[in-house]
Amino acid sequence: MIDRDDAVRIRPATADDAPVVGAIWRDGWRDGHLGHVPEELVAIRTPESFDLRAAQRVDETTVAEVDGAVAGFVMVAADEVEQVYVAAEQRGTGVAGALLAEGLRQVGANGHDRAWLAVAGGNGRARRFYERQGWTDEGAFDYPARTSAGPVPVPCHRYTRTV
Repeated sequence: MIDRDDAVRIRPATADDAPVVGAIWRDGWRDGHLGHVPEELVAIRTPESFDLRAAQRVDETTVAEVDGAVAGFVMVAADEVEQVYVAAEQRGTGVAGALLAEGLRQVGANGHDRAWLAVAGGNGRARRFYERQGWTDEGAFDYPARTSAGPVPVPCHRYTRTV
């Protein structure tokens, strides 16, 4: 467990965190993706789908707590900082930066010297955030969003950063 700035506590997620992680994921995903991803993907990203995926991925999830409440989370897969979401009321407070730093640390611990992440092309708020954090936009590509029906290509930008 890592304390950052004495206000944000970073720790591994537990099964008890899954409902809150699912809600933060759903709300943040909708804020950053609606209007920027194929309608086919929007249709299957139901509240239940976020809850199910949050429960299934507890072992890959690290949460940030503020005043004892889950305020955001990060999921890392190998060299990809795959998911970074923060509760709306915690945006702009440093929680996202603490989670992103933890994601980079985990990529390094996984044996990689370079991390990457995908951002929906139209999600300007997230793109500006990653650029302020020192990430480099390497250009547009189609990210294969995983679904039960198979991958759905999502227009994204690939951002990288040295660990």
